[in-house]
Amino acid sequence: MSGSEQSGQGGSSRGGQRPHRQGPGSGGSQGEQRGGPGAAREQAGSSGRRRDAQGRERNRSTQKNFTDATPGQRTRRADPARLVAFEVLRAVADDDAYANLVLPHRIRHHNLDKRDAGFATELSYGALRGQGTYDAILATCVDRPLAQLDPAVLAALRIGTHQLLAMRVPAHAALDQTVGLARAVIGAGPSALINAVLRKVSAKSLGEWIEELVSGSTDETANASLRYAHPEWIVRAMRQSLVAHGRPASEINDLLEADNAAPVVNLVALPGIGSLEEALAEGATPGDLVVDSALSSGGDLGRLESVREGSLRVQDVGSQLVARALAAVELDGDGHETWLDLCAGPGGKAALLAALANQRGALLLANEPLPHRAKLVTTALSAVPRDAWSVRTGDGRDIGTEQPETFDRVLVDVPCSGLGALRRRPESRWRRTAKDLADLGPLQRALLNSALNAVRPGGVVAYVTCSPHPAETTAVVADVLRKRTDLELLDAGAVLDSVSLGGDLGAGHELTAQLWPHIHQTDAMFLALIRKAP
Repeated sequence: MSGSEQSGQGGSSRGGQRPHRQGPGSGGSQGEQRGGPGAAREQAGSSGRRRDAQGRERNRSTQKNFTDATPGQRTRRADPARLVAFEVLRAVADDDAYANLVLPHRIRHHNLDKRDAGFATELSYGALRGQGTYDAILATCVDRPLAQLDPAVLAALRIGTHQLLAMRVPAHAALDQTVGLARAVIGAGPSALINAVLRKVSAKSLGEWIEELVSGSTDETANASLRYAHPEWIVRAMRQSLVAHGRPASEINDLLEADNAAPVVNLVALPGIGSLEEALAEGATPGDLVVDSALSSGGDLGRLESVREGSLRVQDVGSQLVARALAAVELDGDGHETWLDLCAGPGGKAALLAALANQRGALLLANEPLPHRAKLVTTALSAVPRDAWSVRTGDGRDIGTEQPETFDRVLVDVPCSGLGALRRRPESRWRRTAKDLADLGPLQRALLNSALNAVRPGGVVAYVTCSPHPAETTAVVADVLRKRTDLELLDAGAVLDSVSLGGDLGAGHELTAQLWPHIHQTDAMFLALIRKAP
């Protein structure tokens, strides 16, 4: 979990920033007394002082204070930003939803301003990212297995734990607001449990909790899993991936930590169509890796007209680089090219490719097998002149047979485990299993073969995954190339360098290329460029 926070921690509803940890029970209700006006109805002597049954005065010199640790004294409403986070966690758990798709809708539904939207984003993503570690902590504070808790209660506990251990929210505010949320949306009974558990959580810092959990363990993988909130199989997979792509295994902690950093929103202005001007005026900064890109602090970007019209898009810089790399490979021919995006949904890379194709007088065919996703692709392409693209709904594995040797450039961004985008899809790390890698392998090989059959002699195929795992990257490419004699592997690292602003990404290894969150601040995109022999 990252200690650095996005905007939104200031103000009374957020609790303000804390220069140091506050102990449990501090703040808000400090000094309030039980009973209030009802105390005046108690028996009193002529002096107004209370007496016992024998007529002796009771000692009232020490008043008992009830702090915000008492659920009855707490806030009874749901703070909108925390309510958004709660609704996101519930949608992810109950509906198998994706946080990055649910969150913007909930932010707009509750009319959050930019600051509160930033707070809700960090709270949602942070609670999801840290779920494994937070659950290990909560398991020591709850008197029953977490699986026996109501899912709504567990969601509230995770939200409260993230505030207490990884955000600059004072302990009293985190407790008060989380219990208020629970009272409003779950009930008074569960709120008492949530209050008691979060008070136990607040007794230690995140570092102290982790040291307690790993104490006595010599299992480096298990310890890294707890420290960096990744399932153990992903820790092993990432370590293996680093080595497979020519990086030292000792970078594993840096990679896992980068997965937990709140990602900066990457923007792309479609070349020849869009502009960064509106985004820059709203505080975005120009990107330093690729042309026409910018970095935004977030908020509801849907409020920007250029985003609504599709000429300015949210897209990771890694995705921008691999799309531009395919377009940059020099080909022999008359210049009247036809391009193919074999697995186009939901349309981000297709939109960038279509804009590049439009500048060159080329035509892009965007293929997507699922009709509802094909509609998303059409929407994504709508900002590009209509004569530059078309959309096909069908199985990408059939195109190589139905349209053999037709296309000059083919992007095959295959379905994968998504291990390279864990920082942007925080729930994915807890959904995926090692079995997914084996299940996806045959489909990835079939799609790559179809792309190679569909490309013309002398044309180029870009095999792309948002995963660094060798089972989805180098192993797939090696298997396909081993069975054919008409293919040449190009230097993908050199081509990436040619389309980057710095010119020296250092992503290449043995002719393929791998981007990394901890090195390039991008998703972990893999790229292989394969030319079919003329």
